[in-house]
Amino acid sequence: MSTPSSVKIVEVGPRDGLQNEKAQVPTDVKVELIKKLVDAGLSVIEAGSFVSPKWVPQMADTRDDFQQSARISNVCFPVLVPNLKGLEAAKDAGAKEVAGFAAASETFSQKNTNCSIKESLERQLRVCEEAIRSGLRVRGYISVVLGCPYEGDVNPHVVTNVAEQLYQMGCYEISLGDTVGVGTPQRTKDLFDHVMKVVPVENLGGHFHDTYGQAIGNIFGALEMGVSIFDSSIAGLGGCPYSPGATGNVATEDVLYMLNGMGIKTGVDMNKLLVAAEYICDHLGRSTYSRAGRALLSKQRQVA
Repeated sequence: MSTPSSVKIVEVGPRDGLQNEKAQVPTDVKVELIKKLVDAGLSVIEAGSFVSPKWVPQMADTRDDFQQSARISNVCFPVLVPNLKGLEAAKDAGAKEVAGFAAASETFSQKNTNCSIKESLERQLRVCEEAIRSGLRVRGYISVVLGCPYEGDVNPHVVTNVAEQLYQMGCYEISLGDTVGVGTPQRTKDLFDHVMKVVPVENLGGHFHDTYGQAIGNIFGALEMGVSIFDSSIAGLGGCPYSPGATGNVATEDVLYMLNGMGIKTGVDMNKLLVAAEYICDHLGRSTYSRAGRALLSKQRQVA
């Protein structure tokens, strides 16, 4: 199978990247970050999640983040919703696209959503039906597809079954998430080979954390399978509150550097992406986790 000529990058930094931050990131900082990401050419940016602020306090201002960002035209701002209550909040805020989620491990599902995989899918079915009835598009996430922090290896048949059900519910796109970052390129290819039997490759995406330094290799493996949609986070920010030890998502800068080197089109400008990374890292008081970002910024400073 040939690699795609273009790739859609789904920027998850404002949501998945910031949700683990202990100090509250002000709304105006989040909105400015989103504006800089838009300026860099990213056309899909996850703006936040309508979840209980008791469990994820960093997302308490999602309504404000979304409504201020959604004024920007020609950009999609999906928001994460765990249930019908979250969906109603998203609809009330004016969302046009929502993302639901399920897990491929029973223990992770219990830890993350306090219910079984079956119950989670039943919940997602209700969300999908109501969202689609209301004219919203629905994206589906599956967590821990290549390994679970509680159960270890995950059976690809379970992932395939969950993906098939999400697709049949009406999810137009399904992102397979290596939440723990334990996957390797060959296992990634094998997993997509399984799932592609029930969901068309053009409707599948990859979401890779870089805990073991394998995320870029896993994306390359998925590219070889024809996958052309990848989630990433500016500066490699992120983690998962229900996945002990998991580091951030693969850095958008690292993904872009590889894709540029392969001649794959994304529509994203690296220099403007570095501006966005510097902005949020300066606010957080830390250096970027992106290796490509660090190298390119160092090179820029030497020239200056």
